[in-house]
Amino acid sequence: MTLHHDKHHQAYVTNLNKAMEEQETLFQEGDVEKQIELQSKIKFNGGGHINHSLFWKNLAPANSPQTQGGKEVKGDISKTWGCFKAFEGNLTEALNGIQGSGWGWLVKHPDGSLTIETTSDQDPITHGVPLLGIDFWEHAYYTQYYNNKAKYIENIYQVINWEEVEMRWNGTAEELKLSDN
Repeated sequence: MTLHHDKHHQAYVTNLNKAMEEQETLFQEGDVEKQIELQSKIKFNGGGHINHSLFWKNLAPANSPQTQGGKEVKGDISKTWGCFKAFEGNLTEALNGIQGSGWGWLVKHPDGSLTIETTSDQDPITHGVPLLGIDFWEHAYYTQYYNNKAKYIENIYQVINWEEVEMRWNGTAEELKLSDN
């Protein structure tokens, strides 16, 4: 995870900052065409930064109090999917359905409902509140698990910070401050 954090996530931050600076220059120059061209870089790198900032908060050491917490959100999850194991099964199925690279999400909607969703590449969740994000890019698992995605999924469930997920679920989590990364 050190390589993942220090190299991959940092690259999203560096490239986002560069694109934002370039956008400001293009805005001052009035070059709308080049500003539009730049949007895909901002979306990709901004999404990578947002997604990873949440991802790190969603992880804790295995068997720590944080991985054992989240009783209320786990209750809501069990109510939604029938039981917690069914939720994990559905999330695993969604992750395995990702073609190429992407993310698996547990999302809370304004009406309080929960859904499992996936996004491609570094696209962030732009509706509802992303409670849990699982990075399913090769860089997230390959150095440790090679192509054994099933083992990565099995083990990622052991390090989910359910206390953080619950704070996002009930609206008490600290806001992500992207400028701090």
